[in-house]
Amino acid sequence: MSDSSEGKRAPQDQGSRGGNALALPVWLAAGAVPFLPFAFDTSPWDAVLLRVPGNQGNWWHLLAAAPFFLAYPMIWLRLRALFARQSLSMVEQCAIRGVVVLSMGATIAVETPFLLHLAGTSEWQRFAILSLGLGIILFSLLVLLLRRRRIPAQSTCIAGLDSAYLANAVPCLIVYAEAAGGTRSRLGWFVSMVLIWPIAFELAGILLRTVKTAA
Repeated sequence: MSDSSEGKRAPQDQGSRGGNALALPVWLAAGAVPFLPFAFDTSPWDAVLLRVPGNQGNWWHLLAAAPFFLAYPMIWLRLRALFARQSLSMVEQCAIRGVVVLSMGATIAVETPFLLHLAGTSEWQRFAILSLGLGIILFSLLVLLLRRRRIPAQSTCIAGLDSAYLANAVPCLIVYAEAAGGTRSRLGWFVSMVLIWPIAFELAGILLRTVKTAA
């Protein structure tokens, strides 16, 4: 009887095939962002390697750039949902959740200077960065933890990766909104500005469905 129940749950755990197919191109584009110049002709990959102009490479740049690589576990998750019949194993779920927790921890560390008034930004930038970055993390974690038994494993992992990616990408877009350089030298910034919207709508849809189901 348990085998039959698991068989019935598998399609639900894998999520919508059409939804995964539509999301895959978005994340394939996000997979290119780490290697595109984001600001000052510097890509997230350069920042991870501490190759920042003016010899400013430090832990802040590394932690701010690393979450852009969340696109790769998400691409794997989408491809797996499209072509694999089995639901996510516990090991796979734990691996994704571990990556999400590490990324969120990095984002919180990145936002600490803004919290302590050490970043040198204007008040509206500080408010936007803290409210959006920390707000996405706290709200998503609250909903996912409280309703974890009602959300399929696939949706939980997707929502976690969406949350971690947005919580980092949105503050980075705000911080570097006025960076010098044209479109070519900031191509990653412009691509990210486009990509955050479908990612945000997907996350909002998952969380909204979760709240409605609970109600």
